[in-house]
Amino acid sequence: MDRGTERDGAVTEHAASGRIPLAVVVVDREGLVSHWSSGARRLFGASKEEALGRPAVDLLPVSGALPEDDDPSPYGPYGAYDGLGHDLETSLDGRLYYPAAGRARLTVPERSEMGAPPPEGWGRDRVDVLWWAYPLVGPGPERLLVLGADVGRLQQEAHDDDPGFERVAPAFALHTDFPGAEELASKLPEILPSMSVEESARIVGQILELGYPVLEFSQNDRVPVTPDWGVPRRVERRARRERAARAAAHGLPVPQEYADEAEDLEYAAVRERLEFLNDVSGRIGTSLDLSRTIIEVSRAVVPRFTDVAGTYLREQVVAGEGFPDGAPDATTMWHRVAVEHTDEPGRWDDVVPVGEAMPFPAHTPFFQCMTSGEPVLVPRISEQMGHAIASQFEKRDIRPLITGRSMLVVPLKARNVVLGFMILLRHPERVEFNDMDRVTGAELAARAGLVLDNARMYTYQESVAETLQDSMLPHIPPRMAGCDIATRYLPGTLLGRVGGDWFDSVKLPGARTALVVGDVMGHGLNSAAMMGQLRTAVQTMSALDLPPAQLLRNLDDLAQRLGDTYLATCLYAVYDPIASELHLANAGHIPPVLVRAGDGRSELLDLPTGAPIGVGGVPFEAVRVRVQPGDRLVMCTDGLVEVRGEDIGVGLATLCESAAHPAASMDDACDTIIRALNTRGGRKDDVALLMARLNGIEPEDVAAWRIGLDPGEIGRARAVVREQLHVWGLARLADTAELLVSELVTNAVRHSHGRPVELRLVRGDTLLCEVDDDDHDLPTLLSAGPLDDGGRGLRVVSRLAREWGTSRTGAGKTVWFELTLPRR
Repeated sequence: MDRGTERDGAVTEHAASGRIPLAVVVVDREGLVSHWSSGARRLFGASKEEALGRPAVDLLPVSGALPEDDDPSPYGPYGAYDGLGHDLETSLDGRLYYPAAGRARLTVPERSEMGAPPPEGWGRDRVDVLWWAYPLVGPGPERLLVLGADVGRLQQEAHDDDPGFERVAPAFALHTDFPGAEELASKLPEILPSMSVEESARIVGQILELGYPVLEFSQNDRVPVTPDWGVPRRVERRARRERAARAAAHGLPVPQEYADEAEDLEYAAVRERLEFLNDVSGRIGTSLDLSRTIIEVSRAVVPRFTDVAGTYLREQVVAGEGFPDGAPDATTMWHRVAVEHTDEPGRWDDVVPVGEAMPFPAHTPFFQCMTSGEPVLVPRISEQMGHAIASQFEKRDIRPLITGRSMLVVPLKARNVVLGFMILLRHPERVEFNDMDRVTGAELAARAGLVLDNARMYTYQESVAETLQDSMLPHIPPRMAGCDIATRYLPGTLLGRVGGDWFDSVKLPGARTALVVGDVMGHGLNSAAMMGQLRTAVQTMSALDLPPAQLLRNLDDLAQRLGDTYLATCLYAVYDPIASELHLANAGHIPPVLVRAGDGRSELLDLPTGAPIGVGGVPFEAVRVRVQPGDRLVMCTDGLVEVRGEDIGVGLATLCESAAHPAASMDDACDTIIRALNTRGGRKDDVALLMARLNGIEPEDVAAWRIGLDPGEIGRARAVVREQLHVWGLARLADTAELLVSELVTNAVRHSHGRPVELRLVRGDTLLCEVDDDDHDLPTLLSAGPLDDGGRGLRVVSRLAREWGTSRTGAGKTVWFELTLPRR
């Protein structure tokens, strides 16, 4: 019972601080008792077995609470309730019904008549009773709830002989009239511990609607009644337990009151454990981060349940490799992922550091726990067991930390697989773990295991998603021929790291570079799979050196063959650093931004928009744009500039403004754009950003020759290459370059159909050599036998060149190789 006001002096103060054992009785529609609490047995003298199923009028002689003999209805005014709804004021016949309350002096039958002696302090002939009666409606059989309290007991608990207790009366009030209203409402279900959750919630809801039971000392002085099971104070409980122990030791029967006391204590202990588990459940699982979840689980049990908590997880769980396979054994590695304790700081850190991995031998309780999947209880760690455990820790003596402590090892399981275990230790001066603690620990571990498994699954799926996304997105080198490149990718949400946005760059013949940005409409794995198919197709068709408009046309045809489920936008640009030109085509994508190096001005390039890939049957157009060395091209997906509820023009304007902002590097320039656009809020889509600084290639860094089809021209090709490399200061590469050029030109002259062979050298970050001819058959790398006359040329090229390749052109093919420039 909560403390009331001080308006009525000592009477109220004592009443507020006293204990009222509540009698709780539920009567069904037949007028029979269906619920009889231990408080009802104490107050009215009948045991639960004697009361259940008996007519309530025989056991509850409370005037006004039950029907009189001349009332034709088995419930008097409550008999008209039809149970069709929750309106407690109206019944089928239109009459109004309200809860009743009163005070009566009852004659309680001697317990000897019931077959048991009366309990000490409760065997009075006359009992002063306060009672509250609530009519109940609903689908269940319960139709009347009666709460009773002994005024004499209240006065006795308060140690107050003041006659003011004669003025106390039962009444009803809104529970919100008192401080701590939520706590009052939350504790009310405790009056019905043996009922189901649904029944208890239904009855409690009606009590709160009809009026909370209160003690009224005066018109302005009321005290709310809180459930109290009449559990005596700690000193009294200890004295009673000692008397019960002495009686049992001498073979005497244990008085009924002591048995009742044990029942109350057991209930209180169970309730305490349930409250602890409920509190733990509310404190763990607030995050899907595995590390944070582990810390939450450890801190939830220290110091309330234990003094030390060490958490170990299997290696696969920590590594995020999915669900562990097979049962653990003596070779299984267990990672110590958390140690929480109440000892002085640092005491455990050096001996059992977090992050250490170790197996556990078969003779240890830890091995028994992880192989059986059941808790292992060690009431006290003996010196012998402490020595056995300490033998696993090389050069560290753990015995002072564990010897003499009570230990409970609980498994962390999910789907019947042990993911890990917790070692719980209590200080020697604290009460040992017992069987009830074992049950509590098992339930705790089950809940923690479920939370850890959820975090593990999320971590694993996140790792899979990131791996998939990384495999889908290319790792573009920061420098290509004549341009520098920087990229960024941002997932739409933390829970969906896989999307349909992509970017790419492809090396083309003539020192050109293809730049691509695309966006498959939608999210998730299906969009990512479609994105992977389109990206692969773009790379393949780029290698064929198709013009941008023709490439998009072919990509649209491919998308039609793959299915009509998805659409995609794509922007394809080819940069020629020698001609200082961009060749672009657009398939429904947002236009790129070109930042001029001369004046720092930025602009959206005016391109024919075109239809998205997958629409089918639509033409694509390409345009050519002149650029200058130092200009920057910015290509991105609409997730960066589009915000729900906002015109996309606002985002495009912000993109132009932020792209023109000076930056120290390409990475800084990308970060500036991301910061400017990603802080507006509302972004839900993926973001792909590609920025290329178009450096160009100076004319003096390019040398080209036309080689005739006469075999004698092969010697001239070697000579001009050697001479040009000396001019460029690359004489150290002359021998290797001359040999490789000789091989490629020889093949070109041999297979060309009539057009002269073209030889080009480009000096950039590497030395690039290209040989063009009019033959469309691409050469392949072959294994030449000892007696074969040919087949060794490309093998020499592949061994000596840094990189080499072939590609088709409109007139034939190009074979190229690169050599690394010597350090200066």
